[in-house]
Amino acid sequence: PGSCLALCVCSEPAKTVKCVNGNLSAVPPDLPPYVRTLFITGNPLARLPPGAFSSQRLPDLGALNLSGNHLHTVEGDAFAALPALRQLDLSGNPLASLSPRAFGEAGSPLEELALRGSLRNHSILHNLTATLQSGVLRNLSRLELADNGLLLLPAGMFSALPALRQLDLSNNSLVGLRNVSFQGLGQLQSLNLSGNSLSVLRNGTLAQFRSLPALRRIGLARNTWVCDCGIEDLVAWLKESDQVEGKEALTCAYPDKMLGKALLKISSSDLDCSVPVDLPSQLQTSYVFLGIVLALIGAIFLLVLYLNRKGIKKWMHNIRDACRDHMEGYHYRYEINADPRLTNLSSNSDV
Repeated sequence: PGSCLALCVCSEPAKTVKCVNGNLSAVPPDLPPYVRTLFITGNPLARLPPGAFSSQRLPDLGALNLSGNHLHTVEGDAFAALPALRQLDLSGNPLASLSPRAFGEAGSPLEELALRGSLRNHSILHNLTATLQSGVLRNLSRLELADNGLLLLPAGMFSALPALRQLDLSNNSLVGLRNVSFQGLGQLQSLNLSGNSLSVLRNGTLAQFRSLPALRRIGLARNTWVCDCGIEDLVAWLKESDQVEGKEALTCAYPDKMLGKALLKISSSDLDCSVPVDLPSQLQTSYVFLGIVLALIGAIFLLVLYLNRKGIKKWMHNIRDACRDHMEGYHYRYEINADPRLTNLSSNSDV
């Protein structure tokens, strides 16, 4: 059709437009108004300015796929002119800047947001957190943050997403969830934490999982579980919970003696819990012990000084007399050198 660019493939019966690998550096200006699904992928599209879609009327556009471009900047109001947008895929883009106002300020109808492999520049994580916390995406039901190499998540990142049902955090490098809150996600049904670097889940996190009434699927595969005394609570939870998918396959990664052992088969006798494993407690105990030792050494030193006070006093007097004699010798030589007559006399005496 004449209303569609030559670089795009348009199908009015399917209500679809595909602009794939077309060397586009901007959103096409003449998209047909009937489009409901739009693919703009594999293009050198680097920036979405304010109102990137506002120059055309796209009242029915519900699914927008912008994956695999070179998109690094999404500015304010870039998607604000899309009243029917429900699905947005920004995966595979080297995003460096995402404006908290990219979806406008009045609230977006967006329900699904995919950012797989788009948060490699971790500075953008703060932009995304601000966007999520602003409440503009309160209708979001699916959020995909997989394959981003994330180490830690900002506190309260998901606090303004009451409709969220699916959260994918797989294939990152998450080392812990201690500061992550899932409170308020009463509709969350699926949480994928597979392929991370989790070593243990603490009681606080497990309590949050128990408190979510709709949560039925939790993925924990391919994590580096450390099977020491700190994992007892996680093992107990796994044995009583039916939320974890494939929990029978979860195995220990450390220490070597527990390598490959199934978490569900761990018993108290397998763990050496004779000493505390809490590092802060160990450090505190060490500092107290060191203080006691130093106090004892100081007391012994003072006692030795007290018992040998007479000898020490005599020793101090001897040092004082020796210093005085030495100084008198220097004073005598100074007087000789200062008086020419004494100097000549001293020279004649030497001769």
